Amino acid sequence: MQIALHAGVHETDEGRLIKCLSRNAKAFAARGISIPSQTNYRFLLRDAVASIVNGGTPSQQARSVLLDEILGAETQMVEPDRLLLSNVNFFSNMGAALKDGMLYRAAEARLDAFQQLFPQDEIELYIGIRNPATFLPAIQTASKFESAEEMLQGADPHAVRWSDLVTRLREACPTVAITVWCNEDTPLIWGSLLREIAGVEPNIKIVGAFDLLGEIMSPEGMKRFRAYLKEHPVMTEMQKRRVISAFLDKFAKEDEIEDEIDTPGWTDRMLTELTELYEEDLYRLQRIPGVTFFSP
Repeated sequence: MQIALHAGVHETDEGRLIKCLSRNAKAFAARGISIPSQTNYRFLLRDAVASIVNGGTPSQQARSVLLDEILGAETQMVEPDRLLLSNVNFFSNMGAALKDGMLYRAAEARLDAFQQLFPQDEIELYIGIRNPATFLPAIQTASKFESAEEMLQGADPHAVRWSDLVTRLREACPTVAITVWCNEDTPLIWGSLLREIAGVEPNIKIVGAFDLLGEIMSPEGMKRFRAYLKEHPVMTEMQKRRVISAFLDKFAKEDEIEDEIDTPGWTDRMLTELTELYEEDLYRLQRIPGVTFFSP
């Protein structure tokens, strides 16, 4: 069985991905793809993974017991070919995202524990990342830290590197396929990303493939965009992305695509520096062996 695990990160997805995939559950089920309710596994997997990280050993029946609970009513069905799971807190809760100054310090240990729970399965990890210039202030606000210093827990914001996290994951779990994308690109790649995680063909129709685009484009723009698609039913994904970019240039909601950052002590110059470092980090990340970087 293939297991596609979407592990956040925090302040990128807000549950949209699994909700959108779930809207396609019936069509996916016909293809052997299962999307169980998060209530079936969120705390179950958390506790099972934590037990192994803390020194426990999974029993021989652990996998079958977990699957029975995860699939719930679907246990009467044949085991799916592909299982889609999502948990933004898989690596840690939001308040511990920078514990001891390191991005998701226990991430590799938790992924290794997950592998031990499903030793005979093919695991794929999916991670959306975000520019530290906006990610760190968002974490501070959502976690209600009183200051950037408290939130950073000793980390230098200029030293925060997603490539370090992905390298740790790659080295700890070399057989896990890892796919990474930038949250900033998500509206452009949303449909393709959903198909990638679901494991379906590029030409399969996905309900909600343009949901994110509708959040950042004016109603008039979306109306014209859908009319354009109807007039041009045969396009490659790359052609669709070019069309989306063109429509966003004209019809984007500026207040939806620009992040307002109001972190005391963080100057415009600092934000520019963090963004430049992020862009350099993406270059390194794309060159990590065994990692797929999903981009427009």
